[in-house]
Formats: sequence, structure tokens, C-alpha cells
Amino acid sequence: MTSFGTLTRAAALAGLLFSSISGVAPVMAAPADVALLKSYIGEWRGRGTLYGANEESVVCRLSLSQGNQDKVNYSGRCAMAGTSLSVAGTMAYVDASRRFEAAMTSNATFTGIAVGQKRGSGLVFNLRERDQDEEGKDLNISAQIQLNGDAIQVVFEVVYVESGDSLRAEVPFSR
Repeated sequence: MTSFGTLTRAAALAGLLFSSISGVAPVMAAPADVALLKSYIGEWRGRGTLYGANEESVVCRLSLSQGNQDKVNYSGRCAMAGTSLSVAGTMAYVDASRRFEAAMTSNATFTGIAVGQKRGSGLVFNLRERDQDEEGKDLNISAQIQLNGDAIQVVFEVVYVESGDSLRAEVPFSR
């Protein structure tokens, strides 16, 4: 079984905290779409579990704030087993693509772009990336972030391509 190192756990936390964040400029976004995105502005806290070789508790906080034009900026931090991860980025509705987009930068060198879609009264962002860990092993990274009502649910998974070993995190957030 593959041992999940600090960088892998940090990448998992990066994705967990908000792998759905982007520096994309909106173009004449629909007012209802902008309002939906802005309805999540505020302070969020989450506590969940990271499953892998061991089960570990994850504690996160996330702040969403008004950005330039119709953008929403965010910054957050997760802590797990002595490891801390910071992420930041911007979310926006991109009218030309008719979708929400988001990207993220982190202190764990993980970056990602996610596409969001309306589902019912909320938003669902999906991210799929391929990366490498600190030892050069290929990883498939996927995340789903559901923003629904007064809650955010994050599910994040890292799978080692060669061995099939995985790391999965599930964290519900509330205001």
C-alpha cells in the first residue's frame, strides 16, 4: 500500500477546502446567477474525515467575500494531523460559457479549475485533474462541491494511478 505523504495530504486538503475556485472574469452574467453565487458570501466552518491508510479528522474554515464586479473571492484553511493548508481564489459566472467556473491556488502547489452547474436551488462544482505526488507518482484527483441552501458539502478523492490506493475526504460546512 502506498504511504500518503505530507504533500499528498496537503493536496487532498487543498482540494477539500475548495477545489472549485477560479480567477475567471464574468461577461454580462445573468443577475439571478450572480445573486445565487453571492448568496454564499460569509464565514463557513467544516469538520469531517479524511480516509486513507489511516482515518484522520479534518477541521476547515472558509471565508467568501465580494470580489471585483460580479466575482466572489474566497480564502480558507484546513488542519489535519499537524498539517495546515491555505487556499485562495475567485468564483464567477461566465456568461459566454453559460456556466460557473472556479479556480484555486494553494500553499501545497495544487491548483485546479472546476466547472459549476445549477442543480435545483444550489450549485454543484466538479473538478477532475491529474497530478503527481512528491515522489513523481501519477494521481487522479476529483472533487465535488455542493452548495445547497445554507450548507456546503465537499467530497474529495485522490487515487494513485499505478496502485489504485486512494485518499478520500468528506467535509460538511455550515455558517
